[in-house]
Amino acid sequence: MKLSKFCDESLVVFDLKAQTKDEVIEELVGLVAGSNMVTDHESLLRDIKQREDLVTTGVGYGVAFPHAKTKAVKGIVIAFGRSLKGINFDAMDRQPVHLFFLIAAPEDAIGAHLNVMARLSYLMKSEENRQRLLSVTSPGDVLTLIDNVN
Repeated sequence: MKLSKFCDESLVVFDLKAQTKDEVIEELVGLVAGSNMVTDHESLLRDIKQREDLVTTGVGYGVAFPHAKTKAVKGIVIAFGRSLKGINFDAMDRQPVHLFFLIAAPEDAIGAHLNVMARLSYLMKSEENRQRLLSVTSPGDVLTLIDNVN
C-alpha cells in the first residue's frame, strides 16, 4: 500500500503556525478541509478533538498521530505537519512533538485505517526516518518517504 495515495503535496506543511495542541489539530484539519475526501470540516474537527480527548495520540519521540474514524470523510486522508521548535501535545514521553500525521478515515474503513496507522507507526519508530522528516524541504520527499515503508 502506497500511503501517498491518501496524501498529496498540498497536505504537507513544514512550518506549522500552531502553538498549542488544539491549534495543531485545527491547522491540520483546515489543511485537509480542501481535500475532495472531506465532506464536513466542522464534524471532522470535532471528531479528531473528541478522539484526542480520550487519550493522547502523542506517542513519543517527537511524533503524534491525531486521528479519527468519522462520517466527515468519504475516503482516508493523511496530512503531515512539522514544527521544528516543537509543540506540547501531551505526548506519552512528555516531550514536545515535532512531527504530526493527521489521519481521517471513514467509519467503515476499519482494516485500511489500522493498516495506515501501523505503517506510519512503523516508519516513525526509526530515528533515521524521524531525522529525515525533520530536515526535508520538499513535500515530494515526504511522500516518497512514507511510500518506502517496508
